Amino acid sequence: MNEMKKLTVNGREVEFSTERNLLEVIRKAGIDIPTFCYHSELSIYGACRLCLVLVEGRGIMAACSTAPENGMIIHTETKEIREMRKISVELLLANHDRECPTCVRSSDCSLQNIARRLGVETIRYKRLEKKVPIDCSSPSLERDPNKCVLCGDCVRVCAEIQGIGAIDFANRGSHAKVAPAFDTQLGLVECVNCGQCAAVCPTGAIVPKQDRNRVWEALYDPTKTVVVQIAPAVRVAIGEYFGAKAGENYAGKLVAALKLMGFKYVYDTGFAADMTIFEEATEFIDRFTQKEKLPLFTSCCPAWVKYAEIYFPEFLPNLSTCRSPQAMFGSVMKKVLPDQLGCKREDLVVVSIMPCTAKKFEAQLPKFAVAGQPDVDIVITTSEVERMIGSLGIQLSDLEPEAFDMPMGFATGAGIIFGTSGGVMEAALRYAVEKIENKPLKNIDFKIVRGMNSIKEATINVGGNDVKVAVVYGLANARKLLTDIRDGKADYHFVEVMACPGGCISGGGQPIGVNDAIRKRRQQGLYAADKTHQVQKSQDNYLVAQCYEENLGGCPGSHEAHLRLHTNYQNRSQLFDAKIPIMRGTSQHCVPVTVTICAKQENCPGQMLLGMISQFVKKNGYSDRINLDAAFSSRPEEDGTICVTVGEQVVERTKFTNAVNTIEQLENQAAFESIKKEIVNAIALLE
Repeated sequence: MNEMKKLTVNGREVEFSTERNLLEVIRKAGIDIPTFCYHSELSIYGACRLCLVLVEGRGIMAACSTAPENGMIIHTETKEIREMRKISVELLLANHDRECPTCVRSSDCSLQNIARRLGVETIRYKRLEKKVPIDCSSPSLERDPNKCVLCGDCVRVCAEIQGIGAIDFANRGSHAKVAPAFDTQLGLVECVNCGQCAAVCPTGAIVPKQDRNRVWEALYDPTKTVVVQIAPAVRVAIGEYFGAKAGENYAGKLVAALKLMGFKYVYDTGFAADMTIFEEATEFIDRFTQKEKLPLFTSCCPAWVKYAEIYFPEFLPNLSTCRSPQAMFGSVMKKVLPDQLGCKREDLVVVSIMPCTAKKFEAQLPKFAVAGQPDVDIVITTSEVERMIGSLGIQLSDLEPEAFDMPMGFATGAGIIFGTSGGVMEAALRYAVEKIENKPLKNIDFKIVRGMNSIKEATINVGGNDVKVAVVYGLANARKLLTDIRDGKADYHFVEVMACPGGCISGGGQPIGVNDAIRKRRQQGLYAADKTHQVQKSQDNYLVAQCYEENLGGCPGSHEAHLRLHTNYQNRSQLFDAKIPIMRGTSQHCVPVTVTICAKQENCPGQMLLGMISQFVKKNGYSDRINLDAAFSSRPEEDGTICVTVGEQVVERTKFTNAVNTIEQLENQAAFESIKKEIVNAIALLE
């Protein structure tokens, strides 16, 4: 048991035990010291210098990076501290883009709020830096360096929670900034579009890509029929913008608001979540009974899918081939609704309201389009639809709830709990266990996979066989799990992965300022919605069954269902941060050859391989027909792994035990022969 200690804050005794720093103890005492760089779920950075306190006998110190000690006497407010805080905020504002009325975060900006709180009414310092271009290269996120206050929250959440490091600090002193590797654009690096950087950014330097205007244009176009789907997690978060408690179900009120805005029909993505269970649970049953391609990984989260494509392509055969509920819904809508509504496919506009910024990336993938026309036309986040509602003066809290439109507005409780970590697994188990045992479930709740633990494991006896399942959120945690599976340290049959902490309930497009308490309330809101549904198992959704009968070949796994509800994956392990040209051919059509060099690895074997390929090209007289590039990756390659592409062909990845005998290994193994063969084949195609 932790021993209770005491210190004094502004003359009041405060007990503490496990608090990490003075800031946590002071907030426990009911005093909210301003901060930019402190986030309770991230490592301590101590850069903003706003949380200064006076410690008697020690002087002024940063509360976030000072450990509490028994008997300390703390003063959180003195004239000197207030002036220091004001100076810090004024300096930040001096170089900050202060076009506040047009900023997405204007009504919820920490810099704005703290400046107002400290009474900053004038800025005594001149702007020194010139404005730089806004980075709009990502389909999911917008990055405005002019609004960055260098708090480092985005850097730390990307590295610590997601284990990626797509953005980091660059340069020093007055030239310091946050940027993707090699100062390139965010859309060109290994960002998985999860939006957790936007979720923690205090100023609007990183925000979800804004697609509201595209929706307005569609709604105002009389030639278009505009329909919308609402994801499960949105309904337990949207109310927070309008004074409701986290977790309160605003689905009916949101439907009413969307009808007022001009949407023709409003549907529930939970319908497609039930459809996902029809397909994914059937897929699991097939793999489990045949003992093939196990474990099966869920595929509902596009950020997780992209992460697997980049970092763990060896597991792509283990991913469920099912599309996400959003993508399934778009595909079915574009097939069914034109005939039902009497419009052309190209005049039907499908809008998604999602908690997730990665859904924007997913919707624009060419594989989810027919003849260049996307299945889902526009994706907006919870934060975007809130601004749309506000722009019309709609008082969401005062609206009478309305029902979703049928038939694709009917979802079971299983479809609704998709929005939280463990929900997809539980929904799938409700289906799979009943199908395998061929009898009704006595208890549909699988509480063993619920909760806010980042990794949950369970073994469930199904029909006399043990089914080992795991649920994980946060991609850094997923990396640990995948590594253990790959190394034989863990063994599962079915694994659910979600990128965001707690699942979709804290996606990058949800209301910001999320903590565990808010996540729990949102999660409880979804489970409460599950309980109020008369139907709680996906297999009992008779309208999904009817949709199969009329449009999808009659049953899960049919040819038509596979065509419209399943997908394939791309090995993105050759996603590079930057390239530099090594050799340029003179021919009008040249074969591009790329070799990975890891920027963080000493004696990278990729450098040796690059030299060998260059010599091979020159020796064989191919120089005029080859464009050879060195591709830099900030990702540390394990076991010396390097990659080569020749044209569109990704050559089998080559591994070396160390860099010393790299050349000898290259000359004696089939991998380098494969590289040379691909180059020769590519040249032959040009000829």
